[in-house]
Amino acid sequence: MQEFKLLGEKPTRHGFGDGLAELGERNPNVVVLGGDITGSVRTSVFKDKFPDRFFSLGVAEQNATTVAAGMALSGKVPFFASYGAFCALRNADQLRISVCYNEANVKIGGGHSGISVGPDGATHQVLEEVALLRTLPHMTLVVPCDYEEARKATIAIGELDGPAYIRFGRSPVPMFTTKDTPFELGKAQVFREGGDVALVACGALVWEAMRAAEELAKTRGIQARVVNVATIKPLDVKTLVDAARECGAVVTAEEHQVHGGLGGAVAEVLAKNAPVPMEFVGVKDTFGGSGDPLELMEKFGLTWKDIYASALAAIDRRDKGSSGYREVRDVASASAVDA
Repeated sequence: MQEFKLLGEKPTRHGFGDGLAELGERNPNVVVLGGDITGSVRTSVFKDKFPDRFFSLGVAEQNATTVAAGMALSGKVPFFASYGAFCALRNADQLRISVCYNEANVKIGGGHSGISVGPDGATHQVLEEVALLRTLPHMTLVVPCDYEEARKATIAIGELDGPAYIRFGRSPVPMFTTKDTPFELGKAQVFREGGDVALVACGALVWEAMRAAEELAKTRGIQARVVNVATIKPLDVKTLVDAARECGAVVTAEEHQVHGGLGGAVAEVLAKNAPVPMEFVGVKDTFGGSGDPLELMEKFGLTWKDIYASALAAIDRRDKGSSGYREVRDVASASAVDA
């Protein structure tokens, strides 16, 4: 098991930009479409290296996605990046029909995700797109936890044949994975072993889950397993079911609405295969707001303290119904995982 430590801070959008430039060097068919915010979403790195393969389409996200679908069906590997509020939600019809229905090899980069954008406010802080995107057939959905994982994920979706979306943020977040940290599309990674409770997180909340696990061990003697779910679709059913069966209590954590995101996806899997007490850390049915990113994370309950408290609540619920849980676990363990 790799030891994780804080290696500094950098926005995940920088991992997207650097990965995109690296992918461009590997594959001459990779092209990038811009929507007048190339610097913010870091497609400017690709533009500077490969100006003949960059196309600026202005503030017209729906048009850009349709153009990208045409390019994909013509043999190119197009990436289009903008703020997630626009390239996911404003683009819902184009993503559904032009991209996913046609199984077009289009890659979408969704920036300004979550509330940690800061001063830009609620209109630019997309908190709902995971719920939409994971329902679209053929769509691969990735939410990397830090700069290095964002770089790897960008390259991975560029080498994948089919629609894909990568979610990244604007503000600096802790860097703690390295080039040697395993990453694979569709595979969740256990970043910390433990058998008392499973903390299942994505994006910036993975580091918060790691911090919560350390505090649980230090103050309560509770050993929490931390599972990094970088790929929300397709979901790694086995790793999640194993965590639920072996820990007996699960907390999900995400910088997204609690409805329909990672928590909803995990709950769907566990309800079918290994029902255990669950708690959900996320934004509680509200829009974001303007402010300092760290203050916003506190305000909306997205820190290690919230994960810590949720872990205690999940464990308490498990222990109060422990005999019933053991019966459910024994039955579930006797059955094969039903994906």
